[in-house]
Amino acid sequence: MRTVLFGLIALTLIMSIVTFLLMRHDKQCTRQHKRRIPEYTLFLVAGLFGAIGSTIAMQVYRHKTNHWYFRTFFLTMMIVQIAIIGVVTFKVFT
Repeated sequence: MRTVLFGLIALTLIMSIVTFLLMRHDKQCTRQHKRRIPEYTLFLVAGLFGAIGSTIAMQVYRHKTNHWYFRTFFLTMMIVQIAIIGVVTFKVFT
């Protein structure tokens, strides 16, 4: 079970970094008037345990902060993902 916990933490860390970098790249594309990353891609990566990175990137780069559905989805997914990690941690150590 500890392997599952460490795998889940590693997945969350990797996906959060990927999502953070995607949000940064999308913001740079916005400024340079280049082709953007589709919104569904940002949602998908955030939903696959990258919500922490996307939430942090949204604040750091002030990107997508005016869209209520991004704020709501990223925050909700972050809470769900932290809760999943918390439940797995609880099961491992009890």
